[in-house]
Amino acid sequence: MAEGDPIRIIPHRGADDDCGSFEVWFADGRKSVRFYWDNLVSRRLNPNTLTREQAIEKATALARAEMDKLDNPE
Repeated sequence: MAEGDPIRIIPHRGADDDCGSFEVWFADGRKSVRFYWDNLVSRRLNPNTLTREQAIEKATALARAEMDKLDNPE
């Protein structure tokens, strides 16, 4: 997803390479959705924290679903 796209996935790095988030950003001004991840199990205190692979899968699925809505308006 390139700059200028109506929906982008923006990676954010955490304090180290083992944590961070993926932000699904919407050009139309809707609030972004973030998927937080941490690959160290001992730091996953929040039940919504995912592994990196899970976070990118969820971010990609949301971005694709929203792009499909834009491509096929009802």
